[in-house]
Formats: sequence, C-alpha cells, structure tokens
Amino acid sequence: MTDAQRCFIVGDIHGCLDMLKDLMAKIDWRPDRDRLIFLGDYIDRGEDSKGVIDFLVDLMNTSPYVQGLMGNHESLFLNYLEGDEEDEELFIINGGATTLNSYRRNRHTHIPQDHISFLKSLKITLELHNYYVVHAGFKPGVEIDEQSLEDCLWIREPFIFSNYDFGKIVIFGHTPFPFPLVMDNKIGLDTGAVFGNSLTCMEIPGRKFHSVEA
Repeated sequence: MTDAQRCFIVGDIHGCLDMLKDLMAKIDWRPDRDRLIFLGDYIDRGEDSKGVIDFLVDLMNTSPYVQGLMGNHESLFLNYLEGDEEDEELFIINGGATTLNSYRRNRHTHIPQDHISFLKSLKITLELHNYYVVHAGFKPGVEIDEQSLEDCLWIREPFIFSNYDFGKIVIFGHTPFPFPLVMDNKIGLDTGAVFGNSLTCMEIPGRKFHSVEA
C-alpha cells in the first residue's frame, strides 16, 4: 500500500456526531484517493444517530472509497424495522430509544429510505492487504469465510483473549478500551466515544492513530 492508497479506519461512533465531525476535520483524508472504513455501531446511546447516518450517507455520495461495516446495533435496528416484539425489545434494551428519538419530528418517527438502504448495504467483513476488518471479531479456529454472522457482530471474550493467528491482523471495534488495543493478532479501535472517552481511527500503512476527545 503506497501513500496514494492510504486507508483510515474509524471505531464505534454511537450517535456522537460532533466527535465524528471533529475527527474527520483532524485527519488528512483525501476523498479522491484514500479509503475510509467505518467499523459499525453508528447508532444508539448517543444523541444524534440520525445525524451520524446522514453524515455517512453524504460521505458515501462524495467518495467511492467510503465503506461501512455492519455493527450489532445496525443489525438490531434492521431487525426492529422488519420486526416482531422480541426484536423491538432487544433494540430498545441496547440503546435504541435514543436512535428512535433522533428520528422523531412532531411526534412522528420517520426513517428515510436512504438510511434503510445504507443499513442494508453494510458489509460484514473486509479484507485488506495485511488486515481483516470486522465489527466484533472472529471465532478462533474457524476459517474466515466460515465465520458466523453472530460472531462477526457480537463476539467478545473468546476473540479478545485469544492469541490465535487468523492469517492477518484483525481490526475491530465493538469492545471499548481506554486506548486502542494493539496485539500481535488484533487491533481494537473502539475507545468509548459514547462513554465520555474518545473516538479513534487508525491510518494505514504505518498504524498511526488519530483521536478526538468527548
């Protein structure tokens, strides 16, 4: 990967629109040549989930090099929109009420069609030259192309505490840490933006970290 092919990978946003804007203003992302990947969990818990998705949709309309991964919260939201009572309960328990509130105008909740299309377009994994990129992680001992959707979106301890060699370093979000987690086999970029900590992205090549505080 050359300088002209840089890639910026952004951790979990969770409705923190101002932090996302601050981070994008801080990094030297060039929309005509640099990749920009978001690790999922754009919504829930933070104040402006709708604004975050508006922002991401605009970015994707600006550059063909912007890609978004599915997070467990986007999966819950899609299930809720399609949904039965069990899906609704799971969505609300996991912070969905703040998301619905961000879409509410004049006592009515309306989800724009381009937001639904955005959610349905999200990828589960991406493969870069030296990295795999996924929201939550992978199950050790399972081939990448055989990983379950549930593990890709939800796994924590079996992945976090494993030294298993997946063949490439795994870049992930989902599990918050005070600082980026850097291990031989994985790099975690969820630094708890919605919990008052920071929003982080990693620039490659070079593994340069950029972050903004809450």
